[in-house]
Amino acid sequence: MGTSVVRLVLTAPDPLPAMRPGQFAELRIDDVKDVLLRRPISIHDFCAGDNELSLLVQQVGKGTEWLCGRREGDVVNAVLPLGNGFGLPADGEPCAPLLIGGGVGVAPLLFLGKELRRKGLAPTFLLGARAAKDVLCREQFEEVGDVYVTTEKGDDGVQGFVTDHPVLRDRRYDSFFVCGPKPMMVAVAKVADELGTRCEVSLENRMACGIGACLCCVEDTKEGNVCVCKEGPVFNINRLRWT
Repeated sequence: MGTSVVRLVLTAPDPLPAMRPGQFAELRIDDVKDVLLRRPISIHDFCAGDNELSLLVQQVGKGTEWLCGRREGDVVNAVLPLGNGFGLPADGEPCAPLLIGGGVGVAPLLFLGKELRRKGLAPTFLLGARAAKDVLCREQFEEVGDVYVTTEKGDDGVQGFVTDHPVLRDRRYDSFFVCGPKPMMVAVAKVADELGTRCEVSLENRMACGIGACLCCVEDTKEGNVCVCKEGPVFNINRLRWT
């Protein structure tokens, strides 16, 4: 894991609720001055049998620094699961899915890939990062499906952005599932529109409350303004003003 990213594994004394890939948790930050709002973190993986979920947390400020500093036995107050997840194909429905992530945005794709495998499908992953050292969770993704990489530095995989990788166009996929920086997602959405490929993206708007009350995460869609935390965070690109 990168120096600024940690995997936080949580459990609970009671059974955790059912969760869907693409949903998220809101974590309370305790005992940190001037940090009042919870932090929204995508669900990275979930195992009902072990009553565990894992989150990837990137340290970018006081709140995430506190989360990255948690140790075994510490208590984290979490509200979960929140939001609407990715649209999974029905059991037995044929589908060739490509899961595309950039940076720490790869987080929800592991849980999604495992659910697709459970349905008998073969997910392919396309991971983008600045450099080889920033490619996250490659080994875990390789246990689930084929993995392709792009790096801006060019020290791993294809040099450039995810939209520069030939696998995006040289193979026929039924669906793109995308999470990462907005410019990357917009670029992939335009490729999907060009190819006529179904595409869902997980938006990362700032989500303070997680229930649609604070209006911090509003997104202008073709249907008007909606709260990403409540209506999303996953949206079909046909609903967005991106293409």
